[in-house]
Amino acid sequence: MPINKEKLQAREESRVSRPEFIRPESWRYTRLETNWRKPKGIDNHQRKQKSRGRPGLVKVGYGTPKIAYGLHPSGYTDNLVHTASDLDNLNPKEDGIRFGHSVGAKKRRDIMKIALEKKFKVFNARVSQNAS
Repeated sequence: MPINKEKLQAREESRVSRPEFIRPESWRYTRLETNWRKPKGIDNHQRKQKSRGRPGLVKVGYGTPKIAYGLHPSGYTDNLVHTASDLDNLNPKEDGIRFGHSVGAKKRRDIMKIALEKKFKVFNARVSQNAS
């Protein structure tokens, strides 16, 4: 059962009403990927919104609601952890943790023990049991 259901619901509702943004002329040329690129030409029809049938432009109004910023899809907030002391300021009922990429196996295992005792949700555990 995810926490912060109403925040996740607000994020989902805004996502449903958001159009699919595709790269200009990507439907015309197979060499162009469909991932978004901003149209920059001085006579570009999509940038000027000159003709109907052109896809919309990315704008600020299509963003995620502020209440849903920083939420993991599970509903927990996403917090980066590098040391065991980083867990002191976090609440296990609301905050999930993600290990920084520079945290090695030994320190990761130590932090993981503390996180399990405090019942934190861990997003990228990757702890090997046989590492010394």
